[in-house]
Amino acid sequence: MSQTAPTLKVREYETIYILRPDVTRDDQERVATRMNEVLGREKGRLTSIENWGRRPLAYPVKKKKRGVYVCLKYLGAGGLVAEVERNLGVLDDVMKFQTIQLRAEVDGGTVSVNPEDVKFEAVDPPQPGEDEGERIEQILGFERGPERSRSDDGDSYGDDEGGYADDEPQSINPPAAAVAEIEK
Repeated sequence: MSQTAPTLKVREYETIYILRPDVTRDDQERVATRMNEVLGREKGRLTSIENWGRRPLAYPVKKKKRGVYVCLKYLGAGGLVAEVERNLGVLDDVMKFQTIQLRAEVDGGTVSVNPEDVKFEAVDPPQPGEDEGERIEQILGFERGPERSRSDDGDSYGDDEGGYADDEPQSINPPAAAVAEIEK
């Protein structure tokens, strides 16, 4: 009787980590190299790494509004994720990370990896003109937003006349035609 080698069943994971927006190319490559080393040490297998570039965050993290997103996909056993996340947690350049399990049982011997998919490409650091603290008015193309102040009587955003602080007083009464339509 011939015995076949047992197939190695592993899990497939995806980890997305976010680097500081001002991270250098060398630091990006250093983090990617460290993740490769951790996967090798824990008998994991990197299947793809994608640098999604500098993108806005959903909410400020460590007073930053943007970050460099990197997505890792890999195969491995149980303790691998804990070790990957432990290493990401001690790196100063990493602001956030999250791991999800994509598939519970994958035959590790049958997965083929394209060498181009595991080649890391860093993004350039931000240019001097890229302002981290850009206001929404600047993003939308306005020179400045309306100046608003709080009046003494507690009415927010208006002055005593009912308008904005730097505008001429504006009527807050609806047009007579609208009032007549409502009264009908």
